Amino acid sequence: MDHKVRCGLASATLFAVLALATGNDANAAGDPKHGAQVFQACIACHSVKPGEHMTGPSLAGIWNRKAGTAEGFLRYSDALKRVDIVLNEATLDKWLANPEQFVPGTSMTFPGVRESKDREDVIAYLRAVSEGKASRAEPRRGGMMMQSGKVDLKRAPPAGQVVSISHCGDTYAVRTADGKTSKVWEFNLRLKTDSSKDGPQPGKPVIVGAGMQGDRASVVFAAPAEISSFIKQTCR
Repeated sequence: MDHKVRCGLASATLFAVLALATGNDANAAGDPKHGAQVFQACIACHSVKPGEHMTGPSLAGIWNRKAGTAEGFLRYSDALKRVDIVLNEATLDKWLANPEQFVPGTSMTFPGVRESKDREDVIAYLRAVSEGKASRAEPRRGGMMMQSGKVDLKRAPPAGQVVSISHCGDTYAVRTADGKTSKVWEFNLRLKTDSSKDGPQPGKPVIVGAGMQGDRASVVFAAPAEISSFIKQTCR
């Protein structure tokens, strides 16, 4: 579960809101149904689908797994890779309560889940998922341009299919397959890669919008080598 995140404050706020909204619905200790609701604060960074790593590792099969060993996840901190911790009810409770205190030097900046009942229920949910007793399906918020989780970029609509990118001064001009051109301040355009099965086709990058004001975007390529050759320096 160890990873570098920027969504700690937002997640902490969502945990508090969900606790108020759903706390009265969880009657038994370790209620996986309520835990699934509380887990919505985690889905921007974690998936419960096997092998689907995001900012943090997939949490599928987390139960009784040694910390820092999710297959295929390459972004664990040295601190987590060094510890000898098996993830179970007791250790997950300590981790969720205060990651930095439990594993000093972790790169997971999430401040922790304050309410013990919420921790119990999230742990029950993760155990149920690991044992195949709870659905791995995760809701997606909004359309493609406002996704919190991964989507299949190979199925991008014309408005997301990038056909050319030019750079002039401090501006990128991004033309898409629907014939439209978006001009984006260079500081607000992120160039990313996604080599997973959900990434774009080689040579066919996809633009994904972001930002509260709709003024930011990411262009996702299939491989790093595509980036410099795809962008043309021209003011025409």
